[in-house]
Amino acid sequence: MGVKGFKIDFFDRDDQPMVKFCYELAKKAAKHHLVLDLHGMFKPSGLNVCYPNVLSFEGVRGLENCKWHNYDMPAYDVTMPFIRMAAGPVDYTPGAMNNAARSVFRPVTQQPMSMGTRVHQLASYVVFDSPLQMLCDSPTFYERNVDCTRFIASVPTVFDEYVPLQSKVGKYLSVAKRKGDEWFVGALTNWDKRTITIDFSFLPAGTYKATVFTDGINADRNATDYRKTEITVTSDMVLKYDMASGGGVAMRIQKL
Repeated sequence: MGVKGFKIDFFDRDDQPMVKFCYELAKKAAKHHLVLDLHGMFKPSGLNVCYPNVLSFEGVRGLENCKWHNYDMPAYDVTMPFIRMAAGPVDYTPGAMNNAARSVFRPVTQQPMSMGTRVHQLASYVVFDSPLQMLCDSPTFYERNVDCTRFIASVPTVFDEYVPLQSKVGKYLSVAKRKGDEWFVGALTNWDKRTITIDFSFLPAGTYKATVFTDGINADRNATDYRKTEITVTSDMVLKYDMASGGGVAMRIQKL
């Protein structure tokens, strides 16, 4: 049938029988050369070390929670990577194209929205580690937002190098990640608008083209507003970027 694997949900417990079931499930899938994404699952605790065909786990308050709760997701997004993500890959299911500023957000299942800006969602694909990433929104939304979709599709699911940049737990964070000779930068902030400094000294010598997504001038009110630019960068450059409330910065950097 051409099936490569399964995303399985609603484990909803971590007692001994369920843990044993997860190992049996991983073993059976490996026997048939199938990958697994375990959603509705407790945090990673070594299963994917024994069975590398298990690619990702939920064990996180992911984006779907915006459908029914008013949790402070931007603050969570700049806290979780320092804590939960230290345990292993995270199936957060990012990628919302219907984005809401703090003043207009409301939980709604029929037409869900994310907290924070469009660029916050794009940067999440760089920041959050998962060998099997998801697109959480309607296919038609991605068809209408080609620039954003192309950026998401360009972000690798595994990287060769990881460089932490300017960060403060619960406030903001920024990281640079390398795959081959391409680099990606992701930065997130909580509900506080702020200016973040990106030091490009992580780049090897040479000249690079950076495709940069930043929050638009109206992003504090209309969270879908963003700006896409292309600039030339080198390792001796230090640039500042303004992030809106619940905003971010996302970059793809290619060697010229």
